[in-house]
Amino acid sequence: VAALISGCVLGLIFFGGLWFTIKKSVNSKMPALWFVLSFMVRVGIVLLGFYFISSGNWQRLLICVLGFISGRYMVFHFTKSYEAKQEYLNNKEVGHES
Repeated sequence: VAALISGCVLGLIFFGGLWFTIKKSVNSKMPALWFVLSFMVRVGIVLLGFYFISSGNWQRLLICVLGFISGRYMVFHFTKSYEAKQEYLNNKEVGHES
């Protein structure tokens, strides 16, 4: 159970960081720097997490990877909801201005 939860946390960190990077790099003067540094930090955290969580046990590593994948779906769900709320608010503001 701990490996599954840890994998979810690693997935949230990795894919949440990717979402954050994309949001910040859109308005940045140097988006490539954001992507490269973010990628290195995110991959480093995830690989270290996998290494320490698995402790050489392939079953724990597999469970952790399954948690990691489920973390991806959680971030997708949360960011999709966030984007829908932002779009609704933007459309509502446009309606008031007319």
